[in-house]
Amino acid sequence: MIYVAFDSCYAHPLPEGHRFPMLKYELLPRQLIHEGTCGEDQFFRPNRIDYTHVLRAHTDDYLDKLLNLSLTAKEVRKLGFPLSEQLVSRELHIAQGTLDGALCALEHGIALNIAGGTHHAYAEHGEAFCLLNDQAIAAHYLLAKRLAQRILIIDLDVHQGNGTAVIFQNNPSVFTLSMHGKANYPFKKELSDLDIELDKGTEDSSYLRVLSETLEQVLNHFNPDFIFYLSGVDVLATDKLGSLALTLEGCKKRDALVLSAAQNRNIPLQCSMGGGYSKDLRIIVEAHANTYRVAKQLFD
Repeated sequence: MIYVAFDSCYAHPLPEGHRFPMLKYELLPRQLIHEGTCGEDQFFRPNRIDYTHVLRAHTDDYLDKLLNLSLTAKEVRKLGFPLSEQLVSRELHIAQGTLDGALCALEHGIALNIAGGTHHAYAEHGEAFCLLNDQAIAAHYLLAKRLAQRILIIDLDVHQGNGTAVIFQNNPSVFTLSMHGKANYPFKKELSDLDIELDKGTEDSSYLRVLSETLEQVLNHFNPDFIFYLSGVDVLATDKLGSLALTLEGCKKRDALVLSAAQNRNIPLQCSMGGGYSKDLRIIVEAHANTYRVAKQLFD
């Protein structure tokens, strides 16, 4: 059975002009329940995360600024969202959802977070809709509690996981793999343990071939005992902020490659949703729902 983190605050309302990206967090769980992919008993509601866990991945100064809403105007502009107490609370719940999901995955094999994948958040600042790096926080927790020793972060969002790369760049216990569009934000890339930059217009067949070969090599080389997967659907050809050209079916096959690789090797996996910015909201929800459908098929 798959388990899913979701809280109503994930769909936190924003001022006009910022609401569209948030709508998927409200619609996706409804769709999963409506079609029978998930039952209501498979959803768990995270609390606000303990600050101690956040501070394993982020600096005291940055967390203090978030909690006191004291970021400078320039720092707020980098976030892309208006800063508010509700927004910070949302991020703290999302981070706990990913941490809870990681613990759930250790017991059941897999868990997913309706939100998360906030990979542009660095230790000391946030940017591009990312305030706190949920998977970095959870990875640090697993290492600190000795629940994992070798963690692989598979980031397949169309944008490089720049914050994640820097947070773990000197940590041999975490291997960061980012496969992303060469032409996409961030235009100054950081250095992951392995970066694969894809040309504009890369389609299903090329993408899936590269991913399949890369997964096998990394899994054999690093031999992880836990996987965090960022399953951004901004790899679709329809995405406003992406440069790749995957179809819905290709994106679904991508998820199947990652999830089946973890299942076949009996490696627990936590999945966060990441980005998705197609103009048609139905496409975003369908692409994210496919991740859960694949998980149900493989792990139920």
